[in-house]
Amino acid sequence: MSLFTEHEIIVFTDGASKGNPGPGGWGAVIATHDGYVTELGGGSPQTTNNKMELTGAIEALSRLGDRPGPLAVYTDSTYVIQGISSWVRNWRRKGWRTATGAEVLNRELWERLWDLTTARGARSIAWHYVRGHVGIPGNERVDAIADGFATRRPVALYDGPLAGYGIDVMALPDDTSVPSRPKPGGTVPARSSRAAAFSYLSLVDGRAMRHASWTDCERRVKGRSGAKFKKATSADDEAAILRAWGSDPRSL
Repeated sequence: MSLFTEHEIIVFTDGASKGNPGPGGWGAVIATHDGYVTELGGGSPQTTNNKMELTGAIEALSRLGDRPGPLAVYTDSTYVIQGISSWVRNWRRKGWRTATGAEVLNRELWERLWDLTTARGARSIAWHYVRGHVGIPGNERVDAIADGFATRRPVALYDGPLAGYGIDVMALPDDTSVPSRPKPGGTVPARSSRAAAFSYLSLVDGRAMRHASWTDCERRVKGRSGAKFKKATSADDEAAILRAWGSDPRSL
């Protein structure tokens, strides 16, 4: 874990849909450098994961308005990060068409997010990928908020001093590199990784499972409150991860 940079505003966002499409929710946590935390959340009766992920980022930036200071946004959505960092420029040049000529999905949300980022100054916002369900406190909290609104369970949103916030939102991940994913209408680029994967592991409702791909692993845990997943680089690493989760390596 790393600590936040002085004068930097920290934002965590997430979104989820039960059924995709289905009832969904979004969540955001904003921690400002003057020691104040604001939680945001909302839901929709019929929506998609991508719409809720975009909405979480939009609502956070809207709340911040023109508040000065560099902004670090942490999300587990590669769709949001790669879209706002790269794809959206080409979409706008092509009249909101993809490389294959299809209409860009969720255009109205992308236009709103683009307006908010350009108004703030693109260079003042750093987009960080955080792997979901691996114990990052800020990510776990926004996941819980999004899940609560998606399932219509009451969610008490905090708005007050950092000193009274019971979540270590300033514990930030060291590795925020974005996993490769295809551009809509494009081909899948080769995944870059610091270490080759031996397996991918997930933990849902106390039950561990091994997966052959990161995509399958993410699919199992997405939208599941309290779930975890992680890449193992060797048999020994796999066993260590499972033991840390309280699972017997022999159970797989």
